[in-house]
Amino acid sequence: MADSKVETISRLAQWRIENFGPCSYKKSDPFKVGIWSWHLSVEKNRYLYVRLFPEPSRASKEQPPIARFVLRVSNAVANRRPYISPVHERLLRTCDDFVWPVDSTFHGRFIIDVEFLDLKICPLNGGEASSIWPSDGMMQSVSTQSTLRCLSRMLDEAIHADVTIHTADGTLRAHKAILSASSPVFQSMFHHDLKEKESSTIYIEDMSMESCMALLSYLYGTIKQEDFWKHRLALLGAANKYDIADLKNACEESLLEDINSGNVLERLQEAWLYQLDKLKKGCLTYLFDFGKIYDVREEINNFFRQADRELMLEMFQEVLTVWKPV
Repeated sequence: MADSKVETISRLAQWRIENFGPCSYKKSDPFKVGIWSWHLSVEKNRYLYVRLFPEPSRASKEQPPIARFVLRVSNAVANRRPYISPVHERLLRTCDDFVWPVDSTFHGRFIIDVEFLDLKICPLNGGEASSIWPSDGMMQSVSTQSTLRCLSRMLDEAIHADVTIHTADGTLRAHKAILSASSPVFQSMFHHDLKEKESSTIYIEDMSMESCMALLSYLYGTIKQEDFWKHRLALLGAANKYDIADLKNACEESLLEDINSGNVLERLQEAWLYQLDKLKKGCLTYLFDFGKIYDVREEINNFFRQADRELMLEMFQEVLTVWKPV
């Protein structure tokens, strides 16, 4: 029948009923909103009962919807105040899960609107329901991913690159704007009348081309975890040199995660060199509080020959703290 059809646009569904008697029941054709097909039904008894429910299907069984919606019933011809429901939020599986009684004498021609404010999938095994429609956070995530893809192409394909970087074993191309936004040191190079500004060339000869590429990948937001892990000591030096605080913090946290007897002295030296208090404390705790100083007895003499006096003093104070009489 013609008046069983429901028209939809965006999140709004509208059912125009052309002929409805005083004691009648009508059910709409299925209509699609979100990933589910839906039905509206209307029944006239003492009240006008409006129901909304998903069509039985695999989707509604395995991914039952939680719908947040508003219903509106209005006369199709007369200038009559419409009935508008409160905002409902229900888990809808069957036709019995939601019924809205309208205290009204609607009959003949009238319109039922349902506006879906949100549709979520109810997890069968517990957990938090997730919306099927992009939220602000989801949209931001999509935008971020798109931007990162563009930045990756800019770096990989040197799109409109305007600066050349000479490393220890090769050259790379980059963009002054990205470097300047990431590092006040780079920004100063290109802002003042320095040779880097005039020649559009930077010399980073204390880094290999591979390590420098890892640095650029970090600045462009496209670095892979394995590359960060592999080059983190070089990245730490670059972060300190070019005043990239977030990279320096990330390197310190990473180096703190895998301290062992084979690297603790090297990490302690790096911590002292780059003023990484958290890493330094972790190394000293590992050596003295956990007694691992005995595991590096063969390496400790060489370490003391090269270590800064103030660092050696701190180590001695740590020994006194740990071994003080109780």
